[in-house]
Amino acid sequence: MDKNTIVGLFLIAAVLIGFSWYNSNQERNLQHPQAEQTSLPAAKQYSQQNHGSVKKIATDSTDIFFAATKGEAKDITLQNAKIRVKVSTKGGSVESVELKEYKSYQDFEAQKDKPLQLYSSKDANLNFLLDTKGNTMDFSNYYFEPVNVTDSTVTMRLTAQDGATIDIDYKLLKDNYLLNFDVKSQGMQKHLPSSLNSIQLAWHDRVSQHEKGFYFENMYSTLTYKKHDDDTKKLSENETEESVTESVDWIAFKNQYFSSVLMAADPMQKVNVKSQQLEENSGYLKNYSADMAASFDASGAKTTKFQFYFGPNNYRLLQSMDNFKVSDFDNDLQDLVYLGWPIVKWINRFFTLYVFDFLTKLGLPMGVVLLLITLLIRVIVYVPTRKSFLSSAKMRVLKPKVDAIAAKYPKQEDAMKRQQETMSLYSQYGVSPMGGCLPMLIQMPVLVAMFNFVPNAIELRQKSFLWADDLSTYDSIISWNTNIWGLGNHLSLFCLLFCATNLLYSIMTMKQQRETMSGEQAQQMKMMQWMMMLMPLFFFFMFNKYSAGLNYFYFISLLLGALTMWYLRKTTDDKKLLAKLEANYQANKNNPNKKPSGLAARLEALQKQQKEMLKRQQEIQQRRQH
Repeated sequence: MDKNTIVGLFLIAAVLIGFSWYNSNQERNLQHPQAEQTSLPAAKQYSQQNHGSVKKIATDSTDIFFAATKGEAKDITLQNAKIRVKVSTKGGSVESVELKEYKSYQDFEAQKDKPLQLYSSKDANLNFLLDTKGNTMDFSNYYFEPVNVTDSTVTMRLTAQDGATIDIDYKLLKDNYLLNFDVKSQGMQKHLPSSLNSIQLAWHDRVSQHEKGFYFENMYSTLTYKKHDDDTKKLSENETEESVTESVDWIAFKNQYFSSVLMAADPMQKVNVKSQQLEENSGYLKNYSADMAASFDASGAKTTKFQFYFGPNNYRLLQSMDNFKVSDFDNDLQDLVYLGWPIVKWINRFFTLYVFDFLTKLGLPMGVVLLLITLLIRVIVYVPTRKSFLSSAKMRVLKPKVDAIAAKYPKQEDAMKRQQETMSLYSQYGVSPMGGCLPMLIQMPVLVAMFNFVPNAIELRQKSFLWADDLSTYDSIISWNTNIWGLGNHLSLFCLLFCATNLLYSIMTMKQQRETMSGEQAQQMKMMQWMMMLMPLFFFFMFNKYSAGLNYFYFISLLLGALTMWYLRKTTDDKKLLAKLEANYQANKNNPNKKPSGLAARLEALQKQQKEMLKRQQEIQQRRQH
């Protein structure tokens, strides 16, 4: 390896630090935007009036559904093997959702057999608003009558004085996380404007913290939506509110490992989404809200179809949800699992996921799965790594000859000649100084890919390995009550091991560099050495809050890299290598027609250009003197 290897390491560090900086900005407290005027859609006015309050759009005795404004709230339970959903007769909306196969971190640590509550009416609600000829009908004001009740279905019916009805039909799919629900009316034409073609929805959720580390879970919790026939988009740390001009296929209230997703058979319009950051130790992550309009047939001839997904952010599971879609287009819910930028995404999509799925199906512990993935990556990059090491070793055995060239051209103005002769020397002996870049170019996207993959792999959630109780969050060997800025309230052992191995790897790399550099290069290397020594310290403050699984992967990866470097150094015979280089030199010497190539050729061409420019300048000066 040469100085290009160092540059590669710095690029990896810069990318990882950049990811961390970008994601850490999720910690900023977002401010509420100013209230909008009365020209807002009814759903948006409802959101601003009712989120965090109990104020509702009023009803009066002239309301055709006035009899339904009085009653008793009851919950109807729908359930299958995976999920339990309660639907309330008050408003006819979902009251709560429990995931039977998952637990919150509090119940996991307390060893309680209690399902994870993903959705609760004390923090969340979805309300329908329908413009009638007299006013805006707010479904939450009414008590619906449950009919056609089974373990997986219920129809919430609202009956008018003249017999007109509005039904919300719920159906929980078997052994699935999908809840289908339809909104339809019968006999409502005379009560609705002839121009009415949409029903408005106001959705809100104060998302609970389900994982141990607030910082890490909050980083990956984002309100996300998918534009129709386009990509998904998530609200960034600077976007507290956004009005979407395009139609939208679905909206997801997402935290790190679970999501509540609202989908529609026809793309939704007039979508406005908002995200507000909540404080640490509040038990919550963010306040999400979304207002939208969905197509609605006032004649009752066509049903308005929706789907709820309440479940884990598992890539393969989300991918399979299109098999049960109510729309004519693919929802591509798997995009909720962020796999990185385009190149990185393809690595995760077509390499990491397949390897991870295969190893997971073998029933191996998650720590062993990560170990085997790391070993596989190291096997893949071994050949270019060996080539890089040999390139550095060749430069090492030629160092006395390079030192002689440096002694021949000690002046700064001869730097171009010194560099040209050095490159020519490498060319004659068959050495490529750029050989150290290749492993870094291969490893960088893989390391960044794992930076995105591991935090989104729900398979690591609440899986223990060695001293780590949960690979999806930080492992703490020491913890304290006070939160220290930049450090938190704990020390992660896997993070310490990763940083210590990073330091060891840096020391080995720098030693290898010193063996190939001399003169001015050696002086420049001293500054890079200090930066390399400080890098593990930067990583410590950066990764101490990160998941044990990610720190474990980087620890193993660097440890295997250091062992590979040690092995190659032990098995390389400098004398035999020098003899081989001398043979290359003799072969090139006997072929006088061979021209320099690569960097040596470019330097030679550059030197010729400089000589020509200098010659022209001298000619111009001579003409001026005459």
